[in-house]
Amino acid sequence: MYALGGRSFWIHNTGPAGCLPYMMDTQGITAAQVDKYGCVATINNVSQYFNKKLKEAIIQLRKDLHLAAITYVDVYSVKYSLIAQSKKLGFGNPFLVCCGHGGKYNFNIAMRCGWTKMLNGTKTVIAKSCEDPSSRIMWDGLHFTEVANRWI
Repeated sequence: MYALGGRSFWIHNTGPAGCLPYMMDTQGITAAQVDKYGCVATINNVSQYFNKKLKEAIIQLRKDLHLAAITYVDVYSVKYSLIAQSKKLGFGNPFLVCCGHGGKYNFNIAMRCGWTKMLNGTKTVIAKSCEDPSSRIMWDGLHFTEVANRWI
């Protein structure tokens, strides 16, 4: 992009993957691996390591591409803060998925958002949206809701 004339770049880091119900539900997590906000610390450590290396790469890019304006955005901190403050902000359980079915977090990898099943000859949606998506942080176990993304 730089070689084609691009000079303004926005690069954001990765979010706290250890706070995603998808990761929390499918990885066989023990209580000892969970931090004070309910996220999986070992998985978040990997996210933080990635972000550290990304930041180092951006520092080098700024040296190499001296005409570029490179903005680094720390979404990890913002998303982790949202999860940490979820109750204070009126979201309640930050891991409860809006669109899903079953499981501890209303998340089931085999029955994800929009999943259907034939019942009495009729195709029926089993993994439905919650009544009020604005009351949840997590949409489907992998993605944040629209209201959470606006907060971010």
